[in-house]
Amino acid sequence: MTPGRTGHGVALVGCGAFGTFVLDAIRDIPALRIVACADADRRRAQVLADRFGAAVHTGVEDLAAAADIDVIVLATPPAAHADAAITALRAGKHVLCEKPMALTVEDAARVEAESRTSRAVFAVDHVLRYNPVLRLLKRLMQEQLLDPLRRFSFENDASDEDLGPGHWFWDPMRSGGIHVEHGVHFFDAANALMGSDPIQVQATEVRRAGGPVDIVVATAVHPGGAVATHTHSFTHAHRAERQLMRLDHGFAEARVTGWIPTHATITAWTDEAGAARWETLPARTAELLAIDGLRPHGQERVTVSVARNAGSSGPASGRGVTRSVPHRVDCVVDLGGEDRKQHVYAESVRAAMTDLLHCAKHGGTPQADATAGLTAVAVARAATRSAQSGRTITLTAPDLAGGAR
Repeated sequence: MTPGRTGHGVALVGCGAFGTFVLDAIRDIPALRIVACADADRRRAQVLADRFGAAVHTGVEDLAAAADIDVIVLATPPAAHADAAITALRAGKHVLCEKPMALTVEDAARVEAESRTSRAVFAVDHVLRYNPVLRLLKRLMQEQLLDPLRRFSFENDASDEDLGPGHWFWDPMRSGGIHVEHGVHFFDAANALMGSDPIQVQATEVRRAGGPVDIVVATAVHPGGAVATHTHSFTHAHRAERQLMRLDHGFAEARVTGWIPTHATITAWTDEAGAARWETLPARTAELLAIDGLRPHGQERVTVSVARNAGSSGPASGRGVTRSVPHRVDCVVDLGGEDRKQHVYAESVRAAMTDLLHCAKHGGTPQADATAGLTAVAVARAATRSAQSGRTITLTAPDLAGGAR
């Protein structure tokens, strides 16, 4: 930050609907000032700049040279992310990059390498890392109320209503394809929840008659025999969209709804000590759902009911684990349901920027750093290769560090 100025000057590259959404989400973060907008369509940049009292610039090279800019937000189509991120990092500008951070593993590795040598902070907008529902589930695993994940399953019936035949989304040269453009969110979420990176990926894809690939499925095997399955179908009307994430913890199951999760139901079998611990969760709602930079709307709730002796007190076994678990726990985590989706989405973006600014001031690594972004792209590219070749792809450490093709 230039001496004599207060706050971080933020510039946006890509002034479409999503770029506008990001600026609206972060605009009132303390010590942050929106100072510039850039877009290939200068008129579109001017409209947004006028809203925020910002300057109009021609592109990321122009922004990188500006003394009053500290943070660059990249909200362009994916093909432009890698080169723009590297340009900004080399100029010492912090970067919040929309996912995916690159279309290829090689380009993602270039960004990751640049982030390690730059004095600036890089974060990728993997908003699920900042989602209160998923963060709570991770917390419950850390507290051993939930066992480690055995299986992660995500089914996404998404809308194609606004994706006409000429939209860049359908062009793999511009989007990377569905696994890369959209799937990285969920590859990353699975990696974060499982605490590991996949070792094998197998995938398939379906092309609509006379059109593009619009359904993809990928299965990723994690160390220890855990499995993550990802299905994305861009085939629905907006009103018919639906998403379900199912998390299998052995003696417990969580069902999470929405691609921006706002609601989860957890069913768990436990003993008396475990039941007593579950019953303390409602009193800890604010603590369990708290994320720096994410403002609750005030109606979030965690409810727990315990059906004691709902099952036999004798031993119960599964996958080699034997316990006495006579009590059934039913827990609901509710951020307000679908009506609160946009609020949770915007606040998650706000939390990602808050994380980046904290690291810029105090040091440290963002939750969604360049390594997480590189890994997600590597898994997505492996899924794409598997779908196109019909082969299972084995991932090694060099693959995840930039060696995969």
